[in-house]
Amino acid sequence: MNVLTPTTRPLARCLHLLVAGLLALTAARALVTHDPRAGAVVAGCAAVAGIYAVGPLTPLMSVSRRAAGWWLAGLGAVWLLLLALTPDAVWLAFPLYFLQLHLLSRRGGLGAVAATAVAAITAFAVHEQAFSPAGAVGPALGAAVAVAVVWGYQALYRESEQRRRLIEELTATRADLATAQHTAGVLAERERLAREIHDTLAQGLSSIQLLLRAAERALPKRPEAAGAHVVQARQAAVDNLAEARRFVAALSPPALEGTTVAGALERLCATTSAQHPVTVRFRRTGTPLTLPTAVEVALLRIAQSALSNTVRHSGARSGTVTLSYLDDAVALDVVDDGTGFDPERPGAPDPAAGGFGIAGMRARTRALDGALAIESSPGRGTALSARFPLRATEAGNEHPVRDEHRNGHRDANELRTESESRSRDGSEV
Repeated sequence: MNVLTPTTRPLARCLHLLVAGLLALTAARALVTHDPRAGAVVAGCAAVAGIYAVGPLTPLMSVSRRAAGWWLAGLGAVWLLLLALTPDAVWLAFPLYFLQLHLLSRRGGLGAVAATAVAAITAFAVHEQAFSPAGAVGPALGAAVAVAVVWGYQALYRESEQRRRLIEELTATRADLATAQHTAGVLAERERLAREIHDTLAQGLSSIQLLLRAAERALPKRPEAAGAHVVQARQAAVDNLAEARRFVAALSPPALEGTTVAGALERLCATTSAQHPVTVRFRRTGTPLTLPTAVEVALLRIAQSALSNTVRHSGARSGTVTLSYLDDAVALDVVDDGTGFDPERPGAPDPAAGGFGIAGMRARTRALDGALAIESSPGRGTALSARFPLRATEAGNEHPVRDEHRNGHRDANELRTESESRSRDGSEV
């Protein structure tokens, strides 16, 4: 089974009309010229017409070259009988060329066309009782034209099919790309929502829970302390509600409204010290610069997440948050004197694959071509350093910064020392 090259309906109808017209002309000439074999010629034309009609009415002809070959053989045999009766049947060789080239293979069709042309030239010479070049030119030229037309049409069809397949592949690729982009966008938005919820709502609710527990422990012996904890919990709930409203409205954090990132960080340190049993100091070094909003939000969220981990997990008594304006970067250092942990110990928190806290901090710095380093050891506290290149964030992220985590083999004390040296070089707030 071989699928044939499809043809358009107008071409097929034109071929049918050509065959019908040539058969009618052959029969009419036999009758008009009072050919003694006119009856046989008319019968032969009817036989050719009948066999020809079988082809278009049989669907098998369009899918099977073998069936088409048998049909052409029968049609050719009847045509040869008609050709023996009248030389006018030579005209039917031209539509036969098209049928043979279309229905047979390229080699088989070319052979059938050559045989048909030889038969037409020979029969015409027999009827004329003499061979003439003019009688050979017609069938030969018709065969050449038919070959050129059919092969040209098939080449155009193959090229058209190739373009159609390429267009379909391109359309499918675009659809796949659009689906992939949509999926990536959904995942990125889901990750962003997870980070925002962790850094705002979840931490706020955790603070409220800790304050209410403290109030519960103070009752009934210390009602004043319990009341103070409840007031702080209410304030935390108010702040958390404001964060939630801004979060839904996709606006900047309310802590940054009407103030700088340094002011927001100072307030964060003061609030943490007031609500939890840990003293957090804020320092600022260097000359303050106007930072992009995305960098300010990242600095604030990283500080919030880091201090939340300090309050909930480290058992620290004190901590320091340092904001440093450097020549080509802005850095945030968060250091505490908590229990710390061994990053190399199995089961220890993995800074690269931790929960939304550490993973969110890394995602925020990576999105702005920044670097995040987290170092800790048992009994020696934890130090976090986030660094954002100013030129990269202002000029379209042209200068990515190398992530220094584990590349410099620094521990928490080294990061703490670096943070304190930055404080001595600048001004303390």
